[in-house]
Amino acid sequence: MKPLQFNDLLISFTSEFLPLWNDKGSNAHKAVGFWRPSTTSDVLSPFYALGDIAVGHYRNINQGRIVAVVSDANKVDGTALRPPVDYHLVWHDEGTGAHANFSIWRPLAPQGYVTMGLVCGVGYDKPSRHAVRCVREDLVVTARVGELIWNDKGSGCANDLSIWSVTPPDAPAGEAYLAPGTFLGHDTYAKPGIETYSLRLALTAQLSDLPPPPALSGYESPPADESSATLQVCELPWFCVKDPELSAVEQLQSSPTYRLERTDRHRLGGFGHNTGATPQPFMWTAAKGELGGNARALAFNTSVDLSKEWSAHPQAFELNFSAQLDRDFTHTQRSAKGWSHSSPLEIITYVPPRKAVAAYLLHSEYCLLRQDGSQVSTTVSYTNGDHVYMSESPDIEPLPDEAIPTVETPQAQPDLEVTGHDLIDDTLTP
Repeated sequence: MKPLQFNDLLISFTSEFLPLWNDKGSNAHKAVGFWRPSTTSDVLSPFYALGDIAVGHYRNINQGRIVAVVSDANKVDGTALRPPVDYHLVWHDEGTGAHANFSIWRPLAPQGYVTMGLVCGVGYDKPSRHAVRCVREDLVVTARVGELIWNDKGSGCANDLSIWSVTPPDAPAGEAYLAPGTFLGHDTYAKPGIETYSLRLALTAQLSDLPPPPALSGYESPPADESSATLQVCELPWFCVKDPELSAVEQLQSSPTYRLERTDRHRLGGFGHNTGATPQPFMWTAAKGELGGNARALAFNTSVDLSKEWSAHPQAFELNFSAQLDRDFTHTQRSAKGWSHSSPLEIITYVPPRKAVAAYLLHSEYCLLRQDGSQVSTTVSYTNGDHVYMSESPDIEPLPDEAIPTVETPQAQPDLEVTGHDLIDDTLTP
């Protein structure tokens, strides 16, 4: 598989382990087995373990458990990883009666680096400095002490020991936090306040420009879905997806990444045609939010939640993690309220005289795909009500012929007629 990358840190995974020790013969109340992640395969030859693994049973964990291993993206001059400068003894089993001698050590990290887990010694010998790597502190996030894995109660050892898992904090939008799968330990049975860490990954989507709303070319109502579509993509690491058809090992082998695709189109929310000579108000009611209730089905089937942070559930995931999608990708940059249900949206606008106007809303469909292109769960539909896109007819509509008033041509006035008159004969007559 192609490694995941966060800045200059490469993260891969192994399901192969070397047995180190178990407490058989110690009479401890609980069982425990310790294993070392193997990176001897050709694919993982430049990778290192972050610490050893502790499980609360004696069974073989090969091909049944998966943990992260790390490498530096800059092979020669990289600074993402450093070997520990030394080790500090945490516990040894002297007095337990176990079948073999055993010790646990804490790596001491160089300045600017952190330790991700404890390391087992061969007998009572200090481990090799090359057994694990410490990680640069900007590549990790502070985590929490998780559940108890084992303690040595009943073993007869003079030194108390309890060992614990690591739980990542809640991830913010656009990130995933992955617990290293290693263990913590200290010399009391109470839950410790040990500083611990998780790995970081970015879930930032590859966002394209939104499609432009359709342009009105005339005065007739346009089709409901005539706009072009654009594709937005967010890649999810396999451990964030609860695939109902694959085991964790099968996911790692066949679909180490999943594609969450968002297809955007503009959907008609209302159309108005003002045939009058003055501006007129138009009002339409459209639906916004998640349509069909499929987001809940997606979260139930795969645990991928489009509206909030999600994390590992017991018995569902191999690795302990938390994740949250980028809010620009999920339309929740302002509020996730619209995801839970569909609600009406009223659109009011004034349409100029002899103009047509269409109102559009951005409609998105989400599909979760395996690496081979097959779809997981169902398609989720969401209409974003944060913005309304208006499209106006380009020209003022000409008035129809019957609406044009007929102007009568005035009749021509007759010429002024001068009436003749008799001449006065003022000639004196005799």
